[in-house]
Parts: sequence; C-alpha cells; structure tokens
Amino acid sequence: MTEFRPGSFQILPVVIKNLLIINGLVYLAQLIIDGLMASGDLAPKVGYIANTFALHHIFSPLFKPWQLFTHLFLHGSLMHLFGNMFALWMFGSVLENLWGPQRFFIFYMLCGLGAALMHMGFLWHESAGLLADLEAFKAQPTFEHYAEFFKKYQLFAYADGGDALRVGQGWQLNPADTQYIDQAIVAVTNFTNFELSEPTLGASGAVFGCLAAFAYLFPNTHIYLYFLVPVKAKWLILAYLAFELAMAVQNSAGDNIARWAHLGGALIGFLLVFFWNKTNRRRFY
Repeated sequence: MTEFRPGSFQILPVVIKNLLIINGLVYLAQLIIDGLMASGDLAPKVGYIANTFALHHIFSPLFKPWQLFTHLFLHGSLMHLFGNMFALWMFGSVLENLWGPQRFFIFYMLCGLGAALMHMGFLWHESAGLLADLEAFKAQPTFEHYAEFFKKYQLFAYADGGDALRVGQGWQLNPADTQYIDQAIVAVTNFTNFELSEPTLGASGAVFGCLAAFAYLFPNTHIYLYFLVPVKAKWLILAYLAFELAMAVQNSAGDNIARWAHLGGALIGFLLVFFWNKTNRRRFY
C-alpha cells in the first residue's frame, strides 16, 4: 500500500482557515456581548447569543431553524474552542486538501446538520415523559396531579421553584379557588420550557464527521497519542467512537456532553465518504 501524498498540500487550506477565524471571532463576540448584557439594565438578557444561535429542543420556545447550523460556531469555553479547532485542523486539513474547498465545506455542514438532528432526536426521546405529564396535567389540572408533578420533577430545585411552591401552598389552603388552576398550569409550563431550553453548542458533531472520514480514507496512518505513542487511525478513532457510544447509551456521564451529536456527525461523515468513494474502493495510506 502506497502512502497518499496530495499534489498541493496546504497546511492551512482556505475553508479550514476561515472556519478557525469565524469560530474564534464568534467566541470573542460571545464574551463581549454576553458580558455587556450581564450588567446593568440588560442583566435579564444574559446568554443572549447562546439563546439565539445555540441549538435547542424543537419544542423549546427558544428553538429557531437556523440553530441547526449556527450552533456549530459557538463554544462554551476557551478549551472547548481550542479542542474542536485543533481536531478540525488536524483531520479536516487533510480532507480539504484531498477533496477541495467546495466539497469539504458541504461535507462539514452536512455532518453538523446530521449531528444536530441526531441530538434533537435524543432530546425528544429523553423529554417524552415530561411532555406527556405536562399535557396530562393540562387535561386534568387538579391539586393532586400538581403535587405529583411537583414532587416527581422536584420543582423546588429549579430557578423559579419558589413561585411553584407558593402556588402549591396557596392551592392546598384554598382548594376551591380556581385562580390556582391557571397559576399551576403556568408554573408547570414554565418549568417544562426551562427544561427544554438547555442550549447545545460547539463544532464537535462536524469534527467527528471529519474523524470518521479520516479513519475510512487513511486507516493505517499513525496518530501519535499524547505526541508519543503511535496508534493507527482506524483503531484510535474506532475506540473513541465506541467510548462515545457506550457513554451515550449509559447516559450517565454527568458532563453535559452531547454524545449523540458526536455519533450523528460521525455517522453522516462515514456515509458521505462511503458513497462518494463508492466507485473507487481504494483506501489511502
């Protein structure tokens, strides 16, 4: 098997370079704009950029269609940004040099879209019970059902839990007062919207697509783990994906990592490169 050597290799090809710049500028905007809005009269708008451009549950009042793509350019911390951009440069540069800028950009955005859809499917599955309980309470808004909902989801522990508690106490003392029915519906709805409005942000899904494509095209290329230990790309990336799958299935990481988005991006990346390469079964080095 011969080693693949592209005809005109660029260390920083055009799409990769622009993605690095855009992600860096957006992160800077997050710090500046959200920092300014976190003070003075603008305090209620903390997290404006994340609320507007990060990905949200499809039933969240904050969801907008453009978030399927814009979430790729936001990051939660400097280390989050650096890790994604380093991996994007490391693996994406090779792919862009191989395919050219247009095909690589299409690939990158489709992987990001696939990651978003996979993650939203997981969110829908995860919240199905909560949404069903909300609709059941709206259909039969009794104090007993409110108390059950309050206890099951521990409404006292969330941001507006004090208001939800006062509604319950007032309703218990005045069971015939119908105003508490409307207040309880508002409290339960607000809690549900709060739970559905956790933002998802980062380029990880699209980057995982790059990892999957790299492992498919260059399976025997050595990647130096911790810059010391050489491991073939196919084994390292497969092990990484297996770990992500195991943690996603367990759903017990407790680290707020969108693992199904990672797997969705990797799946789309693999499928794209598989079908693009269907007429040419050649594997590169």
